[in-house]
Amino acid sequence: METDKTMAPHSSHDSAERWFGRPAESLPPPERRILDMIGLRRPISTELKPRGIEAAGLGDRIADRIAVVGGSWGFILSFLAFLVVWSVVNTLLLRSAAFDPYPYIFLNLVLSMLAAIQAPIIMMSQNRAAARDRREAGRDYEVNLKAEIEILGLHDKFDRLRDLEIGETKRLLAEIAERLERIERRGGGDPA
Repeated sequence: METDKTMAPHSSHDSAERWFGRPAESLPPPERRILDMIGLRRPISTELKPRGIEAAGLGDRIADRIAVVGGSWGFILSFLAFLVVWSVVNTLLLRSAAFDPYPYIFLNLVLSMLAAIQAPIIMMSQNRAAARDRREAGRDYEVNLKAEIEILGLHDKFDRLRDLEIGETKRLLAEIAERLERIERRGGGDPA
């Protein structure tokens, strides 16, 4: 039985030329890593849980929690209720002895300080989320590229197997035709 050359692993250099149309040395590291993993027949992504979540420090976890709470409808509605209560108390209930009469300068100061503290904390959390998304997108790219290369390789294998099958079928048909011709010659004439 003939050995199928498509079953043997290719070198990174051959694969780079074949799939990317350029030498392996000119490929970026992710593509080289993918070609190496294909050659070794190993999976690209073995992690089910992304790294970095457990490695987050206390400040990062607090920032994430503040971003979750500060960006929720519960926070918005409760803060709206707080503003209404503040206004009602200082305008209607404590008319003459209000601790922050209209135009609520102290409330304005409190809101400004809250925004000054909350905005950078939420941005820290968003930066961490963006970095996590970039890592996941990189992993997705590597997995998708490997899958695409593997599928193209399978198409090539099927095409070569089909060509071998067609060649073998043609050879067998020629052999059968030759045998029929010999039988006809031995039989001496028209079979009808």
